[in-house]
Amino acid sequence: MTKSEIIKTIFLPVPAQVAWGYLTQADKLAKWFHVPKQDLANGQPYELFGADSGDRLCWGKVINMEPYNSLTYSFAVKPFPNIESEVHWVLDEIEGGTRITMRHVGMESAGAESFGLTMAFDKGWDEHFAKMRDI
Repeated sequence: MTKSEIIKTIFLPVPAQVAWGYLTQADKLAKWFHVPKQDLANGQPYELFGADSGDRLCWGKVINMEPYNSLTYSFAVKPFPNIESEVHWVLDEIEGGTRITMRHVGMESAGAESFGLTMAFDKGWDEHFAKMRDI
């Protein structure tokens, strides 16, 4: 079985400390992703809700946080509640701003549906990254 992995990179014209806030702070996550009830915290569970519906859309647990450098969390979504993948973020401060690289891994646990799930996540991340570019 081929390992499913989505890799995306985005460049933001802000320092890593500011970019970090958009990955971990509730008010900033809500601007480009989904709405958390609280900031992400190392070792703690999290839930993300739809801005309009209020439905719980994503959830998991923060596995590791290294402020301004990296963030890893488990990730489950409403359509596939029993499939847990992982999202890894790496922030690199570069001249003029920050490069953020996201790796989403583990979709192969969906079995026969893994390719469709990977395609759906790939499209979703593109939409969310477009919103992040506009903030």
